[in-house]
Amino acid sequence: MKKKVMIVTGEASGDLHGSNLIKAVHDISPDISFYGIGGPLIRETGAEILIESQELAVVGISEVIPSVGKIFAALNLLKKRIKQDRPSLLVCIDLPDFNLMVAKFAKKMNLPVLYYISPQVWAWRKGRIKKIARLVDKMAVVFPFEAPLYENAGLDVRFVGHPLIDAVNPDRFLPDIKKDLGIDDEKKVIGLLPGSRLKEVKSLLPIMLEAAEIMASRSPEFQFILPMAHTIDKSLIDGFVNSYNAQVTVVEDMTYEVMKGCDLLFAASGTATLEAAIIGTPMVVLYKLSPFSYGLAKYLSDMEYISLPNIVAGRKIVDELIQDDADPARLVEEAFKLLFGSGFSDQMRQDLKNVREKLGGAGASARTARLLVEMLSQGE
Repeated sequence: MKKKVMIVTGEASGDLHGSNLIKAVHDISPDISFYGIGGPLIRETGAEILIESQELAVVGISEVIPSVGKIFAALNLLKKRIKQDRPSLLVCIDLPDFNLMVAKFAKKMNLPVLYYISPQVWAWRKGRIKKIARLVDKMAVVFPFEAPLYENAGLDVRFVGHPLIDAVNPDRFLPDIKKDLGIDDEKKVIGLLPGSRLKEVKSLLPIMLEAAEIMASRSPEFQFILPMAHTIDKSLIDGFVNSYNAQVTVVEDMTYEVMKGCDLLFAASGTATLEAAIIGTPMVVLYKLSPFSYGLAKYLSDMEYISLPNIVAGRKIVDELIQDDADPARLVEEAFKLLFGSGFSDQMRQDLKNVREKLGGAGASARTARLLVEMLSQGE
């Protein structure tokens, strides 16, 4: 009988990792089918998308409140589908608060649960580890320091390496990338990466564009490129860009090429910072939440850093401009230090290389796919 797997993920990075996992599973067993919550990349694998993942891609407590109705409607739809079209396995990818609700129902229905890309229990709400251990059968983690946390809670955990090592691979020659992007070799090129969520873009892109405007007013030697996330409408991006006096080239489907071709990145804290670290491009990290969400996050977390390169490194290697520090003038100051300060950029490139080495070798999707197929065979 053909096996069915429910997959649930949110935002652009989960869509990417979910699609690569499905492809790797199909390399082993083409007859396994997938359905659930995902984005365009998961849809391209042939999976049935019940709900678009971007509808659930919200961050922060006050940011979640307007979406509560939509979130519980999605949860109820998944419960109904599980009852009507029972899968052999539930695969949760990131999206912890929602996915743990789905996993709780799955356990009631005696469905095995594989969690791929762990909730960031090392960052905040560490008490969730025991709850996760009750709801999840196997955990596939992507950072080496995560495995002991789950082992100590009695959960079957595997360090599979980070899937971005495979996904982030702009293997084209740099001169070809620069030609396609229209990069001028005589200029310093800055990439603007405001995030893949609407709230992030609205909050961070104006700061980046104002910084670009300041830099452009000081010298014509700067060039700015914005690689657009597929989760954001281009008309929104164009509206912001046209409101500032700086030449910004907006490109689609070339994020990694932009990262490789730039001298410096302004990046929203999140997956993009780890992608940039793997490629090795210096960056300044920004992030803003509502005051309430930020205050609550500070209360619940004892993490010293929020950006993944710093967390993996275990020390500050990239500057983080958070909340009030996410200011155009500060951003310009950090940019000039990295672009023109003696040795700062070279040191960051070396630090980022060390981060990449900690993420494990290639093949994370294939290793997780073998684990998934193994769980299906055990359920026969």
